[in-house]
Amino acid sequence: MQGLHLTADLYGCGCPGQLMIDAQALAELCRRAVGDAQLTVVDEKFFTFPDYEGQPGGVTGAVLLAESHLALHTWPERSGVTLDVYVCNFSTDNSGKAEKLMDDLIIAFSPAEQNTNRILRGSADPSTKADELLLEWLNHDSAFGYRAERRLETVRSQYQTVEVFDTPQFGKLFRLDGFYMTSERDEFFYHEPIVHCAALAHPNPRSALVIGGGDGGSSEELLKHSTIERVVMAELDPEVVRVATRYLGNVHRGAFDDPRLQVHIGDGFEFTAKLGEKFDLIIFDLTDPDTPAARLYTPEFFAMAKRALNPGGAISLHIGSPIFQPDRVRRMLADLRSIFSIVRPLGLYIPLYGAYWGLAVVSDSLDPCAVDTHTIAQRLAERRVGDLQLYNAELHSALFALPNFYRALLP
Repeated sequence: MQGLHLTADLYGCGCPGQLMIDAQALAELCRRAVGDAQLTVVDEKFFTFPDYEGQPGGVTGAVLLAESHLALHTWPERSGVTLDVYVCNFSTDNSGKAEKLMDDLIIAFSPAEQNTNRILRGSADPSTKADELLLEWLNHDSAFGYRAERRLETVRSQYQTVEVFDTPQFGKLFRLDGFYMTSERDEFFYHEPIVHCAALAHPNPRSALVIGGGDGGSSEELLKHSTIERVVMAELDPEVVRVATRYLGNVHRGAFDDPRLQVHIGDGFEFTAKLGEKFDLIIFDLTDPDTPAARLYTPEFFAMAKRALNPGGAISLHIGSPIFQPDRVRRMLADLRSIFSIVRPLGLYIPLYGAYWGLAVVSDSLDPCAVDTHTIAQRLAERRVGDLQLYNAELHSALFALPNFYRALLP
């Protein structure tokens, strides 16, 4: 059943009127278009509806294809047409033929406006769901996606749907509630800046709290610093840690086995509220605000986390895409500014997230933009921080250089 399903809604059609009301004329058009697309007719049925209130009725038609079907309906009173073309790709890829058939029919009806959709259905191997297209919406109007070779695991936890895929582009890819979290081959685009921009600005970080971050990527970056003596991870969902331990070894790189890491399973808000210790660094490695992490993006929680910082400490977090989520970014920066004296947003393109993405380092005393390149390079060497694929001393200040459209979102 793997195949391509195309739909189109056509408005203000300027075609000859007979195509809207004459079943025979419509059938001849469809046969010709199917033949031109090199698809195979098996059978057909066209029906003209009777006149209604003095207006001619439309025509409904279906052409059964060896490859699947073509279906359409005309609405003469609205000069409208709905089209539906589906082809399976069982023995050969018929997608190009389906596209041609749809294009030729749209041209024949000559619409003033049209709305079309492409749906990839089924998979090459139903047991593994090979060739599944994984789409994510950046906002109401924009989506992007990647193809999966197979689905490795899907589980519905107490809090969310946890999925792991094997993908040609990124290797093992981890998703929560349909949103990309991390992948083997691009995780450094996110984990390195969210950790090292704050950690290298700090003169001597010894302790860190990661709120969320159940894939282990942020903890692994923190543990690269020889000064770090203790990392606490407060992860809501034990299924995330289990899945990461099983599948995402190239993300956490054994961090869960490091004796400096302590994993606490439970609500990050409640955990922070009851903290009996303070940290030099706090990393908010969370899902987006419209998820179970919603309470962790509030001024109340920002203030609570601030109280858990040692003097000279800093918090690092992601704030969304300034391109696709500008209102969210603007609101987040304003809320952070209401709590912290220093709010330093930064940005970079993160491939898995399909966009230029915003992060921020916030503090009452630590300014990551005040640390020069020489000092960053010196600290990298002294702490023996290695195996970095993105971050370096020269890049540190560049990450905080914001384009004007991003600057316009600052409070």
